[in-house]
Amino acid sequence: MRTYETVTIVKPQLSDTEVAQFVTTVKELVAKHGGEVTSEEKLGRRKFTHDVKHVRDGFYLYLKFKAQPNFVKIWEDTMKLNEKVLRSMVMLANEVKVKPAPVAK
Repeated sequence: MRTYETVTIVKPQLSDTEVAQFVTTVKELVAKHGGEVTSEEKLGRRKFTHDVKHVRDGFYLYLKFKAQPNFVKIWEDTMKLNEKVLRSMVMLANEVKVKPAPVAK
């Protein structure tokens, strides 16, 4: 399994309960395909620099999850078909390897 990050922008007209339901739905989608959500963050409503589908702002969601590589295609197809989603992007998370600090003599 690999670790992925996704930023999804949903329509600003959604209420807080609808956003919570959307998050629950996508978490279930990840779990259904054998993955696991490791972190989630609601980044809130932000204004766009240009219109996206004639909309000027959106609600940003960040998810980090572990899944098989073939799940990315499933995710992208599902987000394209969901009418609540304005944009969604999935990327492979970079694992930062920390080297131990040298011991001072």
